[in-house]
Amino acid sequence: MQHLRGKFLVVDGPEGSGKSTQTELLHRRLLANHVDVRLIRDPGSTRIGEQIRQILLNPEHHEMNMRCEMLLYMASRAQMMQEHILPALAAGQLVLCDRFVSSTLAYQLGGDGLSAADIRAVGDIAIKHRWPDLTLLFDLPVELSSARVRPKFTLFPDDPDAGVEKDRIEQRPLDYHEKVRQNYLAQAKADPAHFRVLDASRDPATIHAELWSVLESLR
Repeated sequence: MQHLRGKFLVVDGPEGSGKSTQTELLHRRLLANHVDVRLIRDPGSTRIGEQIRQILLNPEHHEMNMRCEMLLYMASRAQMMQEHILPALAAGQLVLCDRFVSSTLAYQLGGDGLSAADIRAVGDIAIKHRWPDLTLLFDLPVELSSARVRPKFTLFPDDPDAGVEKDRIEQRPLDYHEKVRQNYLAQAKADPAHFRVLDASRDPATIHAELWSVLESLR
């Protein structure tokens, strides 16, 4: 798997699609195969980014508008690129990132008048023009993805009430999440060279096997 050196891969998709579980499984297998890999979660992965993540997902911040939301996500990415992603790529590591700008182009597109061009322009500045080599997109009908989502928001990991409340994004209505799904699929259709769409309704072992096959064939 040495052909993966210096590659930047993103795993993305709606809540409940199983992408985070599959990302962790993929990370473990890469390590077992002696691949030098850096695992990143977006937003987060830095001290500043984790604080931004708490602000973004806190259900109490109901007044936050989409433009503010988009800029906070990009701020977290700017720090993450500086601290982790660019140094890792320069060192020849494979970077595996759970979510990225593709999420903003799905979740914030159209909010407060935001266009794809607006989001890409701000994103290009935040990530210093280093876009992913490939985005692995988990697709799942919104009825299935919503049924899989379990409340998990908490400001403190050891909070006894952890897991009793959905985060701010998860609480949005089904029609919003359907629009998110279509925004994801539109990105993949517009840029098939940099996206692979995976059917997330299948069993985990089948999905993992396809993920591994994609990585083996990546050049």
